[in-house]
Amino acid sequence: MAMNDATKLTEYVTFTTAGQLFGLPIERVQDVFKPAHMTRVPLAGPEISGVLNLRGRIVTAINLSRRLDLQSRVDSIAAMAIGIESGSESFGLLVDAVGEVLKLSETDREPIPINLERKLARVAAGVFRLDGQLLVVLDVDRVLDLGAEPVAAAA
Repeated sequence: MAMNDATKLTEYVTFTTAGQLFGLPIERVQDVFKPAHMTRVPLAGPEISGVLNLRGRIVTAINLSRRLDLQSRVDSIAAMAIGIESGSESFGLLVDAVGEVLKLSETDREPIPINLERKLARVAAGVFRLDGQLLVVLDVDRVLDLGAEPVAAAA
């Protein structure tokens, strides 16, 4: 099957958190790992689960369900983590389960639906409709921008 240049495919690492399907562009994902030996960080925000050592790198673990204000079924240690880097920092997004890598056409990506939960819409870069499920593509930089929560919403 020949593909023309107009059909740009992007690979997304898919995962679920609090029952919602998410995707991250594969070029932003460093690795996928099982978090272990996490150290709590005193006075850190509620979305910071702690730090851990991953092959000699200090990784800040971010509880994605807390970060996005989603109700997670379990509030214990996350089953999996997705390693990403931003600047010189390493982060691990704690998620419930990592799915498959999907190649999706950018022409199928839709803008953020008006009815998408506000905290989710703030960190989303668009959505794909897949077999009755909504795949929310996350904007990594906005997810990691922990200090950017607005104090009051502008009306």
